[in-house]
Amino acid sequence: MIDFPGTIWDDWAVTARFLTLADVAETLSISASQAYALVRSGDLPAIKIGGRGQWRVESAELEKYIERMYEQTRTFITQNPDQGDAESLEDVR
Repeated sequence: MIDFPGTIWDDWAVTARFLTLADVAETLSISASQAYALVRSGDLPAIKIGGRGQWRVESAELEKYIERMYEQTRTFITQNPDQGDAESLEDVR
């Protein structure tokens, strides 16, 4: 077999434009139902496609969502420097 780096056959060169909710859940380390809730609330833009109306999230939208969450976290920390976060403490233990 001949290998042509950089072609569509090169798995590292191709990135999916759209993700399933399962992919989103895995990326964010959350449950599928939590990913669905993000979409249904409008926090994470998505589209419904196909006859069964399956949800898809554009990779770029997921990255924008992650950046917004980083910004919200920075703002929260700046505004609440002395507050401990019980959930974060649980993650460390």
